[in-house]
Amino acid sequence: MARRRFRSRLPMAVMAAVAMMSTMAATGSTAASSAAEQGPDEPTIRYTEYGIPHIIASTWEGLGTGYGYAAAKDNICTLADTYLTVNAQRSRYLGPDGKASPGEHQNSTTNLNSDLYFQRINDNRVVERLLEQPAPNGPEPEVKEAIRGYVQGYNRYLAETGVNNISDPACRGAVWVRPITELDVYRHAHAEIIMGSADAVLDGEVNAAPPGASAAARPAPSAAETAKKIRDAMAVSRQQSMGSNALAVGSQGVSGGTSMMLANPHFPWQGKNRMWQNQLTIPGKVNVSGASLLGLPAVTIGHNNDVAWSHTIATVAPFGLFDVQVDPLNPTNYLVDGTWQRMTSQQVGVDVLNADGSIGKVTRTLWSTRYGPITTSVQGVPLPWVVSAHAVRDVNMDNLRALNTWFHLDQAKDVNDVVNTLDTTQGVPFFNTVASDRKGNALYADIQATPNITDEHAQSCLTETGKILFNQALRRPNVPPVSILDGKRSECDWPNDANAVAPGLLDPHKQPRLIRSDFVGNANDSAWLANPEQPLSFPRVMGDTAAPRSLRTQELILTAQNRINGTDGLAGKGFTPENMRQLLFADKSRAADLALNSTVTMCQNVPFGTVLVDGNLVNVSEACPILAAWKDHAYTADSRGSWLFAYYWSYLLGGQAVEKLPWRVPFDPKDPVHTPNSLDPGSSAVRDALGRAVLALRKAGIPLNAPLSDIQKITRNGEQIPIHGSISELGVLNVITPGLVDGKLDIVFGSSFIQEVRFTADGPPQASSVLAYSQSANPNSPHYADQTKLFSAGQWVTERFTEEQIAASPAWEVKVLD
Repeated sequence: MARRRFRSRLPMAVMAAVAMMSTMAATGSTAASSAAEQGPDEPTIRYTEYGIPHIIASTWEGLGTGYGYAAAKDNICTLADTYLTVNAQRSRYLGPDGKASPGEHQNSTTNLNSDLYFQRINDNRVVERLLEQPAPNGPEPEVKEAIRGYVQGYNRYLAETGVNNISDPACRGAVWVRPITELDVYRHAHAEIIMGSADAVLDGEVNAAPPGASAAARPAPSAAETAKKIRDAMAVSRQQSMGSNALAVGSQGVSGGTSMMLANPHFPWQGKNRMWQNQLTIPGKVNVSGASLLGLPAVTIGHNNDVAWSHTIATVAPFGLFDVQVDPLNPTNYLVDGTWQRMTSQQVGVDVLNADGSIGKVTRTLWSTRYGPITTSVQGVPLPWVVSAHAVRDVNMDNLRALNTWFHLDQAKDVNDVVNTLDTTQGVPFFNTVASDRKGNALYADIQATPNITDEHAQSCLTETGKILFNQALRRPNVPPVSILDGKRSECDWPNDANAVAPGLLDPHKQPRLIRSDFVGNANDSAWLANPEQPLSFPRVMGDTAAPRSLRTQELILTAQNRINGTDGLAGKGFTPENMRQLLFADKSRAADLALNSTVTMCQNVPFGTVLVDGNLVNVSEACPILAAWKDHAYTADSRGSWLFAYYWSYLLGGQAVEKLPWRVPFDPKDPVHTPNSLDPGSSAVRDALGRAVLALRKAGIPLNAPLSDIQKITRNGEQIPIHGSISELGVLNVITPGLVDGKLDIVFGSSFIQEVRFTADGPPQASSVLAYSQSANPNSPHYADQTKLFSAGQWVTERFTEEQIAASPAWEVKVLD
């Protein structure tokens, strides 16, 4: 492929920097290192295969400029839509009834509710007040410089292109596409940080209103009933939203290297939570490659020369509730320490586009207490405002520290640097961190912004509903323990801790961390089994212990153990880049490993081969040989029987936890990776689930032995692309969750930016990656589906990290922002 340039030549400063870094790599010259620290005079974007930008500059501002320009070029419509959200203007331009995605879920609320939520935050100057604070609570100088540059780069691209000439039809000519300000970017960052709470409480907050006269006559649900509904709703929410796997392998688990890292976040394939791949370099200061949350000029999952890291969704609830007793005659008064206090009311108004094209105004009165806003639902479960009301405290509402966290992670030298960053910033929002370093260490750390609810505080202050919800008997894998504390006592508020960075946060030194030389990992369960050889303990607010693990967690642990021990059927022992990639894309199902043989036995022994389903006799005999022939238990594109098993498994689960299925061997906390097991083939539930699956597929016109590639596929510019992998409940690491997007079958969320990295004793890191949905959401971009096709074929991009590797790309292009 011929090389292309946006201008006639590389600037001399870039060429000089490349030459000097080559010399430094070869000789270790101190003088060369000093000279290379200057970087180019102008921000420069070098593009390699699949449109991956490698941005180099001499300052943080210049780095941000290059990032902003390149990000806008690929995804300006997605970014402009995001700024519309955080500035509470969706109803003004898109109508109040349209759908918005302010949190982790797709289309989780209406434009109007989203606008009211963010307008309240903007009216209260939440972000502006954080910007006025010094670090660590406010942004550090390099963060401010990079974001200042980002705004310049974004606006430059928009000015050069013009709104009417944007190639993406999603926003071409739209009046809501405009130049941005630094405040827009900080509001976007803040929205990303609080999104772990937004889906759960947003609708309840903006719709909360004092009860009418007849409210007291309505019977209140029992504490147990409310707790169960919240628990179940949170479980469903976790199944339908973002997730992730991460595996760090230390020196004892690697073949031919010092450590390895696998990052496998399961992020949305559309909207503001898309990830975007890039490399950011200021010679002598930072050189980091990976992916960002689109629009934030730092690598949030990736590697530098010495450390690789990823994040996974944690089991900390990033919000808590306070039950406040209200005055039955004046329900906007609530009791604290024996004294009635008045709630504060706030008029929040947003512009809305009326059906006739005129602009109207919707105003709501929103209510707050000393603990936070009133909500009348959590995750869709009603919390009636009658005898009491529920207030929300969001642990991340005052968090912009995450920006500082990611900027420091980009510059870490080893896993101890990573831990120190997490401890001193406490900026990570609802994420675990998994990392490996060149020295051979593997790190797991659940150090984040966590409510300061120690076990003692919980025991003293949980309400009856809160105790049941917190109780281990209600555990579900991956489900955060939501707290409901007694708001009648001010002592039950989250106390301040002298060791924490900000008020109300748990002491970071009470949060779990583990460094090992074999492996650590996480697949969205709690920290308990980051490595089963060394179980961790921690306050209950951070998750559960001695409880069933999800099938995906089991699969991750077994994959690591079997590879390190050489018991997985592959050659040798220990991880290599090749077998790490192979094991992820094997798409093995832990559920099938545990249950398929019993299911086949049941199928073969069904009397007359028929099952009665809702009054219909369903012949399941055709399913038996199909399932029996599915021997690799894999969700690869050519697998037959996998789709049938997925339907069957969904009917068998029926929304309940895996451990509740009819297993002959129940869960044993002494053997949590292998139990429960041995599905009972004589169970009527097993038989009925298969019957329902067969009936459903026949009604849908889907052959029982259809290959996965015939069913699970997406359309990009008229081309159908098969997608391998499957849902988390099947225990498949390569999570893929299909669904309807704008009325068409697509992938809602799943494997997004995938990266494996190997360190050796010397030399640059060796990495491969694939961005499953590609760099651009613009259907007219050449990088709209190129990596998607790569992902479909089970292939990866060999990363270009050094200056020599970048310059050698056959797809090399350069844009100098002079």
